[in-house]
Amino acid sequence: MAIDIRYETTIAVMKTLGIILVIAGIAMILIRGFSVQTEKKVVDLGPVEVNKKENKWIGWPTYAGGLVAVIGVVLVVGANRKN
Repeated sequence: MAIDIRYETTIAVMKTLGIILVIAGIAMILIRGFSVQTEKKVVDLGPVEVNKKENKWIGWPTYAGGLVAVIGVVLVVGANRKN
């Protein structure tokens, strides 16, 4: 009996993780990255400080999103076949 419960739980976790990966993969394909504003200290002379704001781009290749989506589909299909 305990083995059946663990098996069903594992299948449910695989399906859930697969769906999350598919959604994340599609989002990664549509949104290719994002910009983050950072502040960098340029000069610090006692009471006088000069800071510089920079925009940094954090991005990923499009194929990475496709790969994540494919892994999610494999998990969902694999969970359905075992069930």
